Amino acid sequence: MCPVTVAYAPGKVILVGEHAVVYGRPAVALPVNQVRAEATVVNAKEGQGIIIEAADLGQTFVLGRGGPSGSLHALQVTVAGVLQYLSLSLEQDLTVTVRSTIPIARGLGSGAAVSTALTRAVAQHFSRELTPAEVSRLVYEVERIYHGTPSGIDNTVIAYERPVYFVHGDKPETLAVGRPLTLLVADTGLASLTREAVDAVRQAWRRSRERYEELFDRAGSIAIEVRRAIETGDVGQVGRMMDENHGLLQAMGVSSPRLDSLVAAARYQGALGAKLSGAGRGGNVIALVSSQTRDRVERALISEGARRVIQTEILPSQGRTPAVTPSLGPAKPCCAMT
Repeated sequence: MCPVTVAYAPGKVILVGEHAVVYGRPAVALPVNQVRAEATVVNAKEGQGIIIEAADLGQTFVLGRGGPSGSLHALQVTVAGVLQYLSLSLEQDLTVTVRSTIPIARGLGSGAAVSTALTRAVAQHFSRELTPAEVSRLVYEVERIYHGTPSGIDNTVIAYERPVYFVHGDKPETLAVGRPLTLLVADTGLASLTREAVDAVRQAWRRSRERYEELFDRAGSIAIEVRRAIETGDVGQVGRMMDENHGLLQAMGVSSPRLDSLVAAARYQGALGAKLSGAGRGGNVIALVSSQTRDRVERALISEGARRVIQTEILPSQGRTPAVTPSLGPAKPCCAMT
C-alpha cells in the first residue's frame, strides 16, 4: 500500500445535446483541464477508520469500520464503492482529502470530477489502476444516487478526459479533433441544479411528447453534425450548430434571461457560436471564439455580468483513442499522478 497517493480529474462542458441526451439522443462533451478536482489518500494510524475531509467545504465525514449505513454523503458512497469493487475490506485506516477548483452547480461536472479523482486515488493507493470505463461506471452509480436520472455524460467525458460523442447505453466514442477549438466558459453566478432541470423537462415532455420529441430529434441531429465538423476541422459549422442548439434549449424551457444576455453579448462581439451548457437555468454559457475575437468576447461577457470566464482549448493531440474494454487493471506502482 502506498503511504500517500494523489489523483486528479478535470471539469467538463457539454458542447451540444444536453437534455436530449437523457432521451437517447447523442451529445458531444469536452474536458475542461483549466479547472480540476484533486484527491489525496494517506495511511492513518491503526484503528482510525476512514476519514474523508472536504477541504473546500470545511466538512469531515467518517466511513465507519462496519461499512456504510444510513444517509451517506457522496464522498462516503464513492470510497465505499471503490473498495467494494476492488474486493477490499472497508476495515481500512485512511485519511482522504478532496479539493476542487471547479465551481459547484455550474454545469462543469464538479461532483463527477470529485468522484472521479477520489475513485482513482483510492484504487491507485492499493496499487490498482482502473480503466476509464471502470472509473466512469463507478462514478455513474454515485451520480445516479444524487442526481436522479443523469445521462451519464459527465462521468464519461471526465473519466476519459477526451472529447466524447455519447449516446446513453452505447460505448462512448472519443473524437479526433481536426482543428483546435477555443472556448470561453462564462459563469453566470447562478446555481444550475441538474435534478431540478431534468425533472422540469421530463414533466414538460409528458405534457407535450410530440413537440419535445421533435426538439430532442433536432438536438440529436445537431450532435451528429457537430461530431462531423469537429473531426473535419470545420470550426465555423461547430459554431453555427451551437447557436441552433441554444434555440432548442430555449424552446425546452431551460434557458433564462441571464443566460440569453450572455449568449447575445458573445455573438455580438464575434463569437463563432454561443449557448448555455449543462442543465440550464443558471450555470455557464460557452462561446466558441477565434484568436482575433477571444479577448473582446471575454470582455463583453464580463461586462454583461459573468462572474468568471475560463478559457479552454481542445487540441488535435486530444484526439481519438482506442475503445477500452472494461476490466480490472493490473497492479501498478502507486503514488501515481493522473
